Amino acid sequence: MGGKFFVSRAEMGAYKYLQEIWRKKQSDVLRFLLRLRAWELRNLPRIHRATRPTRPDKARRLGYKAKQGFVIYRTRVRRGGRKRTVAKGIVHGKPKNQGVYMKFTRNLRSVAEERIGKKCGNLRVLTSYWINQDATYKYYEVILVDPAHQAIRNDPRLQWLTKPVHKHRELRGLTSAGKKSRGLQKKGTGTRKLRPSRRSVWKQNNTLSLRRYR
Repeated sequence: MGGKFFVSRAEMGAYKYLQEIWRKKQSDVLRFLLRLRAWELRNLPRIHRATRPTRPDKARRLGYKAKQGFVIYRTRVRRGGRKRTVAKGIVHGKPKNQGVYMKFTRNLRSVAEERIGKKCGNLRVLTSYWINQDATYKYYEVILVDPAHQAIRNDPRLQWLTKPVHKHRELRGLTSAGKKSRGLQKKGTGTRKLRPSRRSVWKQNNTLSLRRYR
């Protein structure tokens, strides 16, 4: 009891430091890094495989493991919406259809997942994250898993992804980016018409079911 006492200090690991650096995207260090990487990514193919994640802290938080069966792919998606190809911006029709600048319903991250999922048909898309952007493109990294690899099939935490029901989950709005565009990240008020999906709620409300007289 010799009068000594110990104070516990919250120690930060390497991944925590990386996380804090990426939070300050306007800092001199990250602005310089992102500018260099944007130049590098512009000169690479549109879809290419990465040897390791650009943001290891973010990838690990989303489920990435540096083990066999995990793959990282990078892609770029052109920013902005689509302009309707009409002469002088005149749409000959009803006022409902007179918009010239059209905005896509889903987010660009889900588009990136979809493109890589089509390119790598034998892999399963786990999720994705933002890595860079410039005036023309947004760049994303997508985490993919090989469902046929024994290291994945024998892992009880990853076995769910090997089931056939998860084939092309990125095309059906089942990834994080897809659920966000479907409005499923919100709960409570204002979400009555979102679950299980907008289409199923519309169908339920517009289908008349009568008991047959016997």
